[in-house]
Amino acid sequence: MNIDTVTTPLLAGLIALKDYIALHVITCLIPAFLLAGAIVAFVSKESIIGYLGSASNKVSSFGIAAAGSFLVSVCSCTVIPVASGIYYGGAGIGAAFILLWVAPAANILALVYTGSIIGAEMAITRLIAALAVSFAVGAIMLVFFRKEEQKRSLAAEYKKGAVMAKKDLILLLLLVVSLLAPNYAVQKGPYLYKVLVWIGATAVVALYAWKAKSQQEIKRWLKESWWFVRTIFPILLVGVFLVGVAGSILPQEWIQTWVGGEGLRQSFLASLSGSIIYLATLTEAPFVHTLMGLGMGKGPALALLLTGPGLSLPSWLAIAKVFGTKKALVYIPTIIILGTLAGWIAGFILN
Repeated sequence: MNIDTVTTPLLAGLIALKDYIALHVITCLIPAFLLAGAIVAFVSKESIIGYLGSASNKVSSFGIAAAGSFLVSVCSCTVIPVASGIYYGGAGIGAAFILLWVAPAANILALVYTGSIIGAEMAITRLIAALAVSFAVGAIMLVFFRKEEQKRSLAAEYKKGAVMAKKDLILLLLLVVSLLAPNYAVQKGPYLYKVLVWIGATAVVALYAWKAKSQQEIKRWLKESWWFVRTIFPILLVGVFLVGVAGSILPQEWIQTWVGGEGLRQSFLASLSGSIIYLATLTEAPFVHTLMGLGMGKGPALALLLTGPGLSLPSWLAIAKVFGTKKALVYIPTIIILGTLAGWIAGFILN
C-alpha cells in the first residue's frame, strides 16, 4: 500500500480540524454553548409543557414547539429522551414529534453554523424548510393518532405560567446577539474583526449577568453550558476530522453522478442516506459543504442538511422502542418524503 494513500486523508482531516478550531470555536461555539446553557438553566420546562399539552390549541402548541425547538441543540439520538419526556409528561403528539424533528434538524446552533460554513442563503432556506416540515410532521402524526390523542386530552390538566422571567429573556436576547453579531455583522476583513465584535458583545452579556443574576444562578448557568461543551465539542472535533478525511477520499465523479443537479432522484437519495447515517449535530454543515465542493446540488444538500442530523438508523430503533413501532413507521417515512420534497423544491428556487 502506498504510504500517500494513508497520509493524504489523515493530513486532510488534520487541516480541516485546524481550520475549524481557528475560525469557529471563539465566535461561534462559545456563545452557542452559553446560550444553550442559559436556556436549560432559566427556561421553565413545566410552563412549556403546559403550552404544549394534548388539550391545548394545536396551532399555538405547534408554533411554540417549533420555535422552542430551534433553541435546543441535540443530536438525532439524544433528542429522543427530551421529546419522550415531554410527550409522556403530557405534551401532545404533534408538539412532541415537532421537537423530535426540529431540535436536531435546525436548532439555532446548526443554523448559525450553516450560515458561517455554507452561506446565509442556505441557512435561511434550511430554517424555512424545517419550519414548514415541522408543521407537516405535527399534523400528520396528529391525524394518524387522533383517537389516542383524544383519550389523552380528556385526562389532561395543565397549568400555564410564565415561561421565563423578564431578566432571563433579556439575557437570552443578549446571548443571541453575541452569537449572531460576529458572523453576520462582519462579512469581510480579517478574522480578528469578528473576534473583537465577539469580545464586545460578550462583555455586555457578562456585565448584564453580573448585575441581574445571583452568583448561584451564574454558576448553574455555567455548569449547564459546560455540560454542552464536554458532550458536544469532542464529537464535533472527531466529526470535522472525519469530514476532512472523507472529502479527500470520495470520488468527485460519484458525487456528481448520484447527487449532482436538482432532480427528485438526487434529493431522495440525499434524504434517504441522511436518514440512515449518523451525523452529530453541527457536523452536517462541514460535511455537506465538502460534498457541495465535489459537485452536490443545492437541493440535495438541503435534503441532507435536514435529514442527516434529524434521523439516523440508531434513532429509528430508539424511536420505535420509546414511542412504539406504529409511530416510528409513520414518522420515519414522513421525514424522508418531506425532506425529499423540501430539497427538490429548494433546488429550483436556489438556482
